[in-house]
Amino acid sequence: MSLPNMLSSRSRSLKTVLSAATSVAATALLIRTISNDFIPDEIRDYFSSRLRSLSNHFSSQLTIVVEEFDGLTLNQLFEATDTYLGTKITPSTRRIKVTKPEKEKQLLVTMDRDEVIVDFFQDVQFKWVLVSTKIEPPASRNHRDFNSILRSEIRSFELSFHYKHKDMALDSYLPYILQKSEAIKEERKAVKLHTIDYCKTDYWGSIKLDHPATFETLAMESELKNMVMDDLERFVKRKEFYRRVGKAWKRGYLLYGPPGTGKSSLIAAMANYLNFDIYDLDLTEVHRNSDLKGLLIGIANRSILVIEDIDCTIELQDRSSEVKPRASSENKVTLSGLLNFIDGLWSSCGDERIIIFTTNNKERLDPALLRPGRMDMHIHMSYCTPCGFKLLASNYLGISDHGLFGEIDRLIEEAEVTAAEVAGELMKSDKPEIALQGLIKFLQNKKIEAEESKACKEERITDGGERHNGKETAQDGQKRDEQDGEGQQGHENEKVSEEQETKE
Repeated sequence: MSLPNMLSSRSRSLKTVLSAATSVAATALLIRTISNDFIPDEIRDYFSSRLRSLSNHFSSQLTIVVEEFDGLTLNQLFEATDTYLGTKITPSTRRIKVTKPEKEKQLLVTMDRDEVIVDFFQDVQFKWVLVSTKIEPPASRNHRDFNSILRSEIRSFELSFHYKHKDMALDSYLPYILQKSEAIKEERKAVKLHTIDYCKTDYWGSIKLDHPATFETLAMESELKNMVMDDLERFVKRKEFYRRVGKAWKRGYLLYGPPGTGKSSLIAAMANYLNFDIYDLDLTEVHRNSDLKGLLIGIANRSILVIEDIDCTIELQDRSSEVKPRASSENKVTLSGLLNFIDGLWSSCGDERIIIFTTNNKERLDPALLRPGRMDMHIHMSYCTPCGFKLLASNYLGISDHGLFGEIDRLIEEAEVTAAEVAGELMKSDKPEIALQGLIKFLQNKKIEAEESKACKEERITDGGERHNGKETAQDGQKRDEQDGEGQQGHENEKVSEEQETKE
């Protein structure tokens, strides 16, 4: 056969192969499209799982299934795997999921369902597949009942490898993924603020906490500030200590003092200092004690649980009181349920957690809430001090000294003024002289108001005492008049009797 004929024959054969391959690809694409559009997800998932089971039966591959949830709790290994595999996306990956949380600059990339990612660890190949099975949601949802809120899909990772590497996978590879994912999350992490959201899988919704408060900007006494920072540092380093003594790895703080003294700013500063998320628990949104357990399960490790204005959110009856609390159908969270929540068996379902209560009136709280082990450190947030003022002046006006500082220090010690009030006055002008003069007038007015209020109070007390004493004097005079009347009447009766005897 001549060379032109041979080239022509090979060209026709190549065209035939390409045509057949194109037809097969088009047919496969058509079948996939029809399958996605017309075959229900349940049927498609069923056949996919059966095919995988059949292939695994005749294979030397071992498969490990990592499900998203372990009962009620989120599977830490699933979350770690999702984070880790997001860094292993290759050009051969055909489908990925990309999300951008609000107020965050970085995009989060994860693998999509049915995608395959191949990873190598110590020269051993490990193949990952994300499997997702949709389930029918219930006809109706009761957002107050955790058990009625079911997931719309069941997700799991399937890890396949040669069965002879099972020990390596369990003892080295999976622990490596857990460790690596923690480093990735810590590098990416932005502090978040979580609030109750019954529509979420873990009952918490979140946004990025963009609060600028730090310990450097807090208007607190330096000694108290350093004491809090040292306590936080000691807490996060004592994992083995808590395990050795048999206590849950948690710490409680009670912040108490007048409104506007910086309790919320201190909480934000603690979160930024430790890089811990904040879970803001509004007890008025919780309808029964059992709901507290579900919320506790949804709280991540390395986090701060905050219950603000604990004395005002719900009625917490003092258990030592003889007055029994009235039954209420609207709010069934009890003091006993709250105590179990923060210090019972369920409180050990997590590590490295901080619990913070805030109140304006510490004396109203039940002593059971305040004992060590529940509220380990009580921090009094007092009125602004000269030290706090100087820090505020540095933050707001950019000055560390001024001729008016002496007079302001004297007025601050004489008048009860909060850091929020001082900051509000300093924000009224960018010029230090004008701002400080305005603050002096404000402090002088506060001092006059305090003196007038004190004088009125003393006057009311004095007037009340005089009225009380006057009432007693009138009563005593009335008694004396009655006694004198009785004595005079008796004397007259005796005189009449004597006259009658004389006549006789």
